Amino acid sequence: MAANQLEDVVQRWRTTEDFKPEDHELFLNAGHTCIAQGDYTQLLDFIKEEANQHIVRSMGSGLLPALVNEVLRKDRSPANCQAILNQLICSVKELLDILLQQVEDTDPNAIADTITVLMPLIQSVLLRMSESKAHGLALALDSLQKQISKLPVPYSHKQEQEDVYGLCRCCTAVLTFVQPFVQEVKNQDTNSMATKQRAALLKFCMKSLREPLLQVQLDREANMTEISPLWNFATEIMAILAVIQQSLPKILFYPLRGKEDTISEKDAFHLNESRACMAYLLFVQLIAIEVFPAVFSPVFVLQCNMEYINLLLSRCDLHVKCLERVTDCSLPVELLELKPFHEVPKVCSNRGKSLVVFQLFIEKLNGEAKHTFFRRIMKTSHHAGVESIIIKNIKNQVERSYDDSWFEGTPLISLLRETLILPQGHETDLLHGMDRVMESLNLLRYLLIQERKISTGIWTDLCHIADSYTKLLRLCLSMSKSYYGTELKRLREDKKIKAKGNTCFVSFLC
Repeated sequence: MAANQLEDVVQRWRTTEDFKPEDHELFLNAGHTCIAQGDYTQLLDFIKEEANQHIVRSMGSGLLPALVNEVLRKDRSPANCQAILNQLICSVKELLDILLQQVEDTDPNAIADTITVLMPLIQSVLLRMSESKAHGLALALDSLQKQISKLPVPYSHKQEQEDVYGLCRCCTAVLTFVQPFVQEVKNQDTNSMATKQRAALLKFCMKSLREPLLQVQLDREANMTEISPLWNFATEIMAILAVIQQSLPKILFYPLRGKEDTISEKDAFHLNESRACMAYLLFVQLIAIEVFPAVFSPVFVLQCNMEYINLLLSRCDLHVKCLERVTDCSLPVELLELKPFHEVPKVCSNRGKSLVVFQLFIEKLNGEAKHTFFRRIMKTSHHAGVESIIIKNIKNQVERSYDDSWFEGTPLISLLRETLILPQGHETDLLHGMDRVMESLNLLRYLLIQERKISTGIWTDLCHIADSYTKLLRLCLSMSKSYYGTELKRLREDKKIKAKGNTCFVSFLC
């Protein structure tokens, strides 16, 4: 359509509010032509003109998808497009729906580039909303986090600095995105609007703790000296929780079980993962520890954190930090009856630091708890290495029995009767159980020497235990010698047969 004809049509539109389908089509074609040709100035002038406001209000929303797509194009400056979007008079809900649809339809190979461009637009739309702002914010954060969760998490400082997939860039951008809404909640009274907005931000923080922060490898010392976007993200998430008046102890230790009963098992597990990450950030990395009340005893903190520790078995740090705050020989036997403490032996599935955690846990138990724990592990572990650690600890406790009645007299004898045995009797595999056998002999030797020096009244029982154990051990040694002798003979015969077969094969070839 020629310019003078279009001007005539615009003049007609200005005198009516009854727009026909062909008017809508003509308006959209003209607008799309301006956008395609990059003539944003002309389009912006038309939209801003006072006489055209009712035209834009009636037909302008049709230009939204094309304008948003134009903003996402890298080869053009989006500034003018954003100005048009800001000036466009249309339903903010309609604009938000279009922007969120663009987020949903993001190309998997361009997630970071797409959502970092869309976030300022979504933010400006939400800030123009009133009654439905909290609902819109919740929808926007859910859509953005769904895309961010698809990005791989960097596992080293080098990967974090390179940020190939853009996760760090997205985390920084989403913090900027939520800041105005955090400030609004901070300044508002506890009305229904603020409550809903606070709930949306709390959900955002809890999701962020699970993805990506649960997988992030943080190092307080390194991050204090070097710039780390993910450390900053973790710090800001914990700060937002404080700003929106969410009590960290309440989230960690006193979750609203009534409400959790109404959610699915999967969502409840995700919430626990978020809390586990929060506990790790708080007690290991010391993020926001300054706002955590000091009134909670170390034993209470350990007890409450055990569920989270069991979710973070690959990270022993939380367990270590909680145990370090507990006084030696202070954990009561009642704690061992709690379900989360049943998982403690499993930390030994991870070598190295996990064995340190296991030993540290033993040192924090009081005498009765150690006695009970040792008996339980010896009955259930079925692992010679773990059992040898327990037997070594029994010896250590006997050395300190001057202040612990659980490792002298009758309680000690009852423990030894369950400990100084061969699990499968005369069929015990001594090669597999060597660690346990050597520690058992070492313990027996120590006890017999000590009892001969200073009698405590257990000599008779001790000699009986030692006699029974050594007799069974001799029988096992004899059977093992016979078994391995037979195996060695069989291997030699197999070797001779194989050598003879090779000789025959060579002769045949010749």
